[in-house]
Amino acid sequence: MSKRKCVSAEEKRSRMLQLFYEKKEFFQLKELEKIAPKEKGIIAQSVKDVIQSLVDDGLIDTDKIGTSVYYWAYPSKAKHIRKRKLEELNEKLDESRKKLKTLSEKVDLSKVDREESSERKNVLEEMTILEAEELVLNKEIQKYKDNDPEVLEAMKKEAEVVKEAINRWTDNIFAVKSWAKNKFFVEESVLNKQFGIPADLDYIN
Repeated sequence: MSKRKCVSAEEKRSRMLQLFYEKKEFFQLKELEKIAPKEKGIIAQSVKDVIQSLVDDGLIDTDKIGTSVYYWAYPSKAKHIRKRKLEELNEKLDESRKKLKTLSEKVDLSKVDREESSERKNVLEEMTILEAEELVLNKEIQKYKDNDPEVLEAMKKEAEVVKEAINRWTDNIFAVKSWAKNKFFVEESVLNKQFGIPADLDYIN
């Protein structure tokens, strides 16, 4: 029997975003825990953590409507976030390289006097830290380049689409409630309780 291939955290994030972009809908967590394993190979137990990490990074939007929490995502926002992140990383990398250059010059000057000193030792330690930081930044930049949201531009998804979908379903719920109240003379509070409809359900502006 072949072993199941381990999916990295970054791959899970990428697959989850693809799910949102392809479906063009909004979801509750329990729905994602059913869909993601079947369609994207993300185990149900990790769905919540993956969603939260994407929410923390601003790649997935979330809002509470009544007592229910909904999630949605669209490529245009991801594109701007990644572009801004790349700019920030490049700025950090430039700063790191400038510091590294300055420290290298100090080290070169200190070679004239090879006697070990606390200052020379501190400079070398700082250089080591900066070199490690530069390596991390380069890897981070490459990660964002490899997941360029331009690839997902073909998937048309905008915030307005999500809002319209939510309001359309909200309108349908109100229409059914109105019909049921008039047809069967049932109190609205009874209908809400019977069908699990939040009492403060309302349209999104």
